[in-house]
Amino acid sequence: MLFLKFMIIGTLISISSISWILAWMGLEVNLLAFIPLLKKEKLKKYSEMTLKYFITQAMGSSFLLFSIIVILNSEKSSLFYSSILTDLALMLKLGVAPMHFWLVEIMSKMHWNLIIILSTWQKIAPMLLIFYSSNNLMFISMMIMMSSLLSSIQGLNQICLRKILAYSSINHMSWMMSALLISPSIWWCYFLFYSLTNIILITLLKKYKMFYMTQLSKFLSSNKTFKFLFMMNLFSLGGLPPFMGFFPKWLIINMMVQIKFILVAVITIVFSLISLFFYIRICFSTLMLCYSSSSILNKKTYPSHLTLVTNFFSMFFILWMPLIFKLC
Repeated sequence: MLFLKFMIIGTLISISSISWILAWMGLEVNLLAFIPLLKKEKLKKYSEMTLKYFITQAMGSSFLLFSIIVILNSEKSSLFYSSILTDLALMLKLGVAPMHFWLVEIMSKMHWNLIIILSTWQKIAPMLLIFYSSNNLMFISMMIMMSSLLSSIQGLNQICLRKILAYSSINHMSWMMSALLISPSIWWCYFLFYSLTNIILITLLKKYKMFYMTQLSKFLSSNKTFKFLFMMNLFSLGGLPPFMGFFPKWLIINMMVQIKFILVAVITIVFSLISLFFYIRICFSTLMLCYSSSSILNKKTYPSHLTLVTNFFSMFFILWMPLIFKLC
């Protein structure tokens, strides 16, 4: 609990600071608080995962500190290149493609609780700092398109659910960076809906100890109520209308067309359809396969009241759209 408090403090320091040095210090506080959570389990795979995460984040922090020093000691003519270096350092810490391989490797070995933290809270500070330093829209647009393309293609043949969620997270980061090109309020809108859907989905996977598609297919084939609610969350995370995850994307597409970012909008839409295939494939396999009732997974299980409420909120989200558009 103490480390979680320091994580929150570090993030708040970063997003509220008026100095790049303070922002960098906030990121370091956040990193030093997250490392002990990774090392909580004294197993070899957790030690390796912790070391990979620390080395990657240390590299990003070093590049960021170097770019800050350049910004503080350079003329206005060189600020353009130093801002690109700043964005690269922050994107490395986030795991934006093509610097995303560490994220997939680490998430494939993480505990579900840590995946929730890494895919939601740990995105806030670097994302908003990218918004503060974004002087090169062309460079950010290029990184958005690369993240959308690579995450969709590389996630196609995965059977590990944690790797699928990792590639899904990278794809959603392309949408979040697109939102940053428009407005921070739209970014917050997208981030909150993504976090809600992601937390519900990961909580369900954690509760029933699902790690691979074969396990999930067997369980979904035996539990119709869980199948219905789980499929709703998958489709929402993939952005299928009329579920909750579609409407923030619709809002971003609408705004990108208005500001003439047509190419970025088209590429993110096309490759988001490929990422939607990840989730449709999981659901389709449960419709095609039929398992015997003797399986240990066929015991009666019922979702919690919170899961039911959030899923039906997701299902009938179209009723909330006027309020969301007014807030965003």
